[in-house]
Amino acid sequence: MSPEQVELHLRLVKGWEAPGDTQLCKTYHFPDFKSALAFVERVGAMAEEQRHHPDVYLAWGVVRIEIWTHKISGLTESDFVFAAKCDRLFSVATSPA
Repeated sequence: MSPEQVELHLRLVKGWEAPGDTQLCKTYHFPDFKSALAFVERVGAMAEEQRHHPDVYLAWGVVRIEIWTHKISGLTESDFVFAAKCDRLFSVATSPA
């Protein structure tokens, strides 16, 4: 994707960054380790299902996700779709029961 295309797509995924226009990055915050880990597990299940595997960093109450298409070492539209799906999983994880 060109830098212009990346910029246009970034407008559709709130809170994501695209350093160097080569990957998408976002940090999610949780009230504790258990809920952060549960989110990582849901993202991992989705990644396996879609065969699109992000880098995931887990710490107490914090999850950072980095997405790019490894085959081209850059971004494609599917990376932005995956990012939006991560946001949806986060919304479900943090909505009151």
